[in-house]
Amino acid sequence: MALAEKVPGSIASFAPETGGTLRIDLGAIEANWRILTRTLRGAECAAVVKANAYGLGLEQVGSKLAGAGCKTFFVADLTEARRLRARVREAAIYVLNGFTTETGPAFIEIAARPVINSATELAEWDAFVAQRKWRGGAALHVDTGMNRLGVPADEAAALAPRVQKENHGITLLMSHLACAETPSNPLNSTQIRLFQQVRLQFRGVTASLANSSGIFLNDAAHFDLARPGAALYGVNPTPGRPNPMQSVVELSGRILQIRNVDRGKTVGYGASWTATRASRIAVAALGYADGLPRAMSGSEKGRSGIAHVAGKKCPIVGRISMDLICIDITDLLDGVVHRGDIATVIGEGITVDDVATRAGTIGYEVLTHLGPRCHIVYRGA
Repeated sequence: MALAEKVPGSIASFAPETGGTLRIDLGAIEANWRILTRTLRGAECAAVVKANAYGLGLEQVGSKLAGAGCKTFFVADLTEARRLRARVREAAIYVLNGFTTETGPAFIEIAARPVINSATELAEWDAFVAQRKWRGGAALHVDTGMNRLGVPADEAAALAPRVQKENHGITLLMSHLACAETPSNPLNSTQIRLFQQVRLQFRGVTASLANSSGIFLNDAAHFDLARPGAALYGVNPTPGRPNPMQSVVELSGRILQIRNVDRGKTVGYGASWTATRASRIAVAALGYADGLPRAMSGSEKGRSGIAHVAGKKCPIVGRISMDLICIDITDLLDGVVHRGDIATVIGEGITVDDVATRAGTIGYEVLTHLGPRCHIVYRGA
């Protein structure tokens, strides 16, 4: 289990007990929420804090955003909803994975709202709330083209007359964009138009379509409420353009040893990297168990990851192992790097998106794998 504390500044006194340090800037998360709020120009900005707030701490992030004025949160399941409710007493909490009759009492207990993803779920929800006489509300998820969860648009139209009834129970109408990070994809406009049509039949119900990238598509995607997730945590919601969000995380590890490697010798498991010159290698206490993607391993055939050491970006060489990375510091002046110095793999100009690109994945996956055993330092709490 990761160690965590709320302190500013550099590595705390007991950080050497762990290999890596993950710094999470809660102030930057709040700043990103405010940037998104301004971009929405009047629509409400909610916060998606599922998957432990994308790996960065559900309780800490939820408390920070609630304190900043966020009134609506989205989580994946009831376990997350329960954790969040313990910190956030007044906000609306929507559970994306929906409703089952077995979970019904928990929704009442913690005043959470299910996202209804099918007509069957809706029937079960209606029967439950009628029996319990509860008026907590629920979201109706309409599928406009993702073809994942959600009520088909034609079924939603058949359900629309219920909103004319008192206490109809639908507090949110929502859908999900499939290709918002690619503005030119025609599915975006198709989904927006279809959701507009469905929304007309649910007058008076708050409507939500935009995710992080959807906020930057155009105003037509905003509706009444947006649901950003990754952008809050520093992932670029506008790929190919400058990132409008502030960086949130920094991942670094201590250098355990500096060793000389002769030309022609290999480094690490599988001997996948061979020194083409006499080299100096810094071995740092970070690995894939700390969330560093193994796909960033350095070889002659692929594009390796990088680490910031002594003011310079240096390539990761050899395979990233569970606990260790090897960094080629040959181009640094001899004597500049010492045992106990810090190597930074996210931060110091290396972004989460940089890591994702080099690993052939996305920033979302990188974030959610970070720091399970790192020393965690929260800034701006």
